[in-house]
Amino acid sequence: MSEDKQQHLALQLYITVSRASQWLIAHADRDIRQHGLNRTEFGVLELLYHKGPQPLQQIGSKVLMSSGNITYVVDKLEKKGLVRRRASKEDRRLIYAEVTDQGSRFIEDIFPEHTTVIEQAAAGLTEEEKEQAILLMKKLGRYAQQSFE
Repeated sequence: MSEDKQQHLALQLYITVSRASQWLIAHADRDIRQHGLNRTEFGVLELLYHKGPQPLQQIGSKVLMSSGNITYVVDKLEKKGLVRRRASKEDRRLIYAEVTDQGSRFIEDIFPEHTTVIEQAAAGLTEEEKEQAILLMKKLGRYAQQSFE
């Protein structure tokens, strides 16, 4: 394959993956906003609900955002009564964020509908195509990550 053809395919793949991602995220964001949260607030709340209490310092890497923003997001979630901070019993310098009972009920109420919104947005592919796309995107992501370092 010629270098021009390889470059063209790489650019076309980049644009296609970016646009598909943009539209899937648009569906998810619209649903999340209807419940009074933004994507990062929802991501932190969902992480804490499904993975349990997390040190504030580690949340950012798990939801792909900076640690400075995490403090702000946790503050907002605390004001809404969905999350609370708790000092570690072993190391008082370590602060955990954890979902409250109200936050758990909130996620339990909205998560099934949110999942349906994403399922409907991805309905343009068959089950087999989704499985293939998942494998290919994981392969692409791993290679891009390895070649970045």
